[in-house]
Amino acid sequence: MAALGAGQSAALVLRGEPGIGKTALLDYLHSQATSFRTIRVAGIEPELELPYGGLHQLCASLRTYLSNPRYEALTTAIGLSAGDAPNRFQVGLAVLSLVTEVAEERPLVCLVDDAQWLDRETIQTLAFVARRLGAERVALVFAVRETGDTRELAGLPELVVEGLGHDDARALLDRVVTGALDEHVRDRFVAETRGNPLALIELPQSMSGLLAGGFALPDARPLVPQLEEGFVRRLEPLGADTRLLLLVAAAEPVGDVALLWRAAEALGIKPGAAASAESAGLLEIGARVMFRHPLLRSAVYRAASGEDRHTVHGALADATDGGHDPDRKAWHRAHATLGLDESVAAELAAAARRAQGRGGVAAAAAFLERAAELTPDSGRRAERSLVAAGAKFRAGEFAAADTLIATAEIGPLDDLPRAHLVRLRAQITFARRRSLAACPLLLDAAGRLEALHDPSARAAYLEALGAAIVTGSADAVETAAKAARTAAPAPPPAKPTDLLLDGLAVRFTEGYAAAVPMLRYALQACRDEAVAGETNLVEWLWLSCPVAPEPIAPELWDDETWHQLADRAVGLARRFGALGLLPVTLSYRAGVHLHAGEFTSAAELISESDTIAAATGNAPVRYARLMLAGWRGDEDAARPTIEAAVKEATDRGEGRALALARHVSAVLYNGLGRYDAAVEAAGRACSQEDLGFSGWSLSELVEAAARADVPETAGEALRQLEECTEPAGTDWALGILARARALLAEGAAAEAFYEEAIERLGRTRVAVHLARAHLVYGEWLRRENRRQDARFHLRVAYDSLSDMGARAFAERARQELAATGETARRREPHTQRVLTPQEAQIAHLAAKGHTNQEIGTQLFLSHHTVEWHLRKVFSKVGVSSRRQLTTTLIDAVAPVSVA
Repeated sequence: MAALGAGQSAALVLRGEPGIGKTALLDYLHSQATSFRTIRVAGIEPELELPYGGLHQLCASLRTYLSNPRYEALTTAIGLSAGDAPNRFQVGLAVLSLVTEVAEERPLVCLVDDAQWLDRETIQTLAFVARRLGAERVALVFAVRETGDTRELAGLPELVVEGLGHDDARALLDRVVTGALDEHVRDRFVAETRGNPLALIELPQSMSGLLAGGFALPDARPLVPQLEEGFVRRLEPLGADTRLLLLVAAAEPVGDVALLWRAAEALGIKPGAAASAESAGLLEIGARVMFRHPLLRSAVYRAASGEDRHTVHGALADATDGGHDPDRKAWHRAHATLGLDESVAAELAAAARRAQGRGGVAAAAAFLERAAELTPDSGRRAERSLVAAGAKFRAGEFAAADTLIATAEIGPLDDLPRAHLVRLRAQITFARRRSLAACPLLLDAAGRLEALHDPSARAAYLEALGAAIVTGSADAVETAAKAARTAAPAPPPAKPTDLLLDGLAVRFTEGYAAAVPMLRYALQACRDEAVAGETNLVEWLWLSCPVAPEPIAPELWDDETWHQLADRAVGLARRFGALGLLPVTLSYRAGVHLHAGEFTSAAELISESDTIAAATGNAPVRYARLMLAGWRGDEDAARPTIEAAVKEATDRGEGRALALARHVSAVLYNGLGRYDAAVEAAGRACSQEDLGFSGWSLSELVEAAARADVPETAGEALRQLEECTEPAGTDWALGILARARALLAEGAAAEAFYEEAIERLGRTRVAVHLARAHLVYGEWLRRENRRQDARFHLRVAYDSLSDMGARAFAERARQELAATGETARRREPHTQRVLTPQEAQIAHLAAKGHTNQEIGTQLFLSHHTVEWHLRKVFSKVGVSSRRQLTTTLIDAVAPVSVA
């Protein structure tokens, strides 16, 4: 409340067991927010699978704002308008803009009760908004059960609501229980309720005739069933009509009063039933239908007989306008249906398509699952179960997908659907644990699909080869590559992924040199498609993201294409709001910045990637973060990051990730001048051929072995480096090769190689490698007693590496300069002028002329938060306008820790 009054925003998660007082705290907050606008949303268990049902509640009182075209994604998602399917980021941005606009009039407080029962789309959207709040004067407060599956809220500030202390619990119990109460009974009751306020209030009322004698005390069962039983006992004295009306209200989660009355009239419920429910303190009927407590709703629903539930859902289905809300009508019909019914199943399948169109993957999966259950024809049921399994897999519900696959498997499937079943099972196996077990399964699926002339066979081969690459098993990679070589050729015109499959198959069967022309052609096709704007996002990003396999551009030492594809990948992911891919593309782009020596920009994107991954419930992408930790050269910060990556890669069986961690260790130890450790780490990294960075590891091994005086190891590493650089023929590749040759040469030959390395790398974007070329050249010149020449190159290396933030390599250069007789002062940024990654990113965009609104759209922030960050930037760097930012940013932006 204080933050809102000061013009800031806030988010809080109240977490605790049912009845502990979360709703009471929300009520208290509501009562205190008299000068603010408040909106309440409640998660409702029967509506858990309806996409954006919670957002529909949120927007119910904000309809006057929704006529603005910028909220089209939101109105389409909640079914108020027709349009193309919005993605979740578009919806999230629309909700962020909406609450920001509302809060411009007066601060806005959004209270979300029972968040564990919100549909996944709503909770992801609200969590996204909560993490993007800054200076909008908006508060989001969530109440969630301890056992609720709400990983989307992880990382938000939390208040764990615990039971009352013993004295307070006794005081509350004494207020509830009238008459004498045995002291031992009181103490036992207080102890067994563990200070749960709802238990202390409700259970004595439900057992008021028994407590005096000390009988029927709370037993050892979990508290939730006990509380529900207490509510159920309070239903027993009510008339049949009142109980039936309560069941209608429990089954109709929106709280629509008109719908409640229509269904009640169809069921013949007498008007007095509502008064009885209200006088019993169970229900409140005003603008909306509200239960006294969310737990009462579930108690009413669970206590009803199956027959009554079916009857009530049938009445609600009849009372729901199919033209206005076809999905909810279909959902009620499904719950009202006894036995099998093709017409209802077809309605659910149509609802699934609509849910999918609105981005409700989880809801679509739920509709499809129920449609399969109601389908009478065994063949169609098997097919719908398979489709539902695929939807569950995409929604991340692997266990449910497995169950549906088992249902589909026992049905009379034709050969083609059965082949798709095999592929889906293999995909789930790989997604759960990236182990070798998935590779033969994916190859089996690819073979089946190819035998049936299905075009998805080549995609399955690519998945199999990618899975093998991730595991790091040379045998698995060779097997998958050989199988892919036998695949039927792609029909013309070949897609980039088809070209990629052919190139990778050759890469791992005939070697690097043979594959270079094919991989370059695939890369060019991708680049052309991207420029033409005709890209299939998912397929194209397979080429350009650090998923299985790693990008082809680094494999070909093509820094220019790497830069262009990275930029395009981020642009596409932002434009389409690709939920799972944006953090990946940001991390990928960070890798490009890293090799360009732009460590601060890399850190900014890594920070944004982590934020978005957390907001969407995805695992963070660790590749770029791991590499940046090594290049920073801070061993205390890098080692925990590397060790965690090694453990995680080992546990998951990801040999490729393990090799990357070894490579990063080699970079770290080369920077620190601990060459024996670098030899060991680089040697282990080079033990398998990894796309993209195996050549980088060979380069580290040459330098480490040369400095550690292990000539045989250095010579063999150089020979292998020649094999994976000369065929590429780019300045990046040949510059790295020249630097490695110089380390093992002597006299004029060494100097020629050093100069070639600097010349070639100077024509590329990989500035960090150019700086290292100056460093090793300067070191060689000093050992040759050419101190004046050495100083020039060492000074260039020191200045460049210091500016980049490569501390260990910069320290190497500083020590070498000292050995030449020149003192170089350590360059440390002034702590008061250091910008955070997000502040630096906003400052750079502002310096380029972007407006606050444009910056907010790109970074998923409100314009108020952008303005708030800019004020802090101005204060830190000592400027008063955007025009002054350009000349001050370089000095203001300091290295950002990523450990």
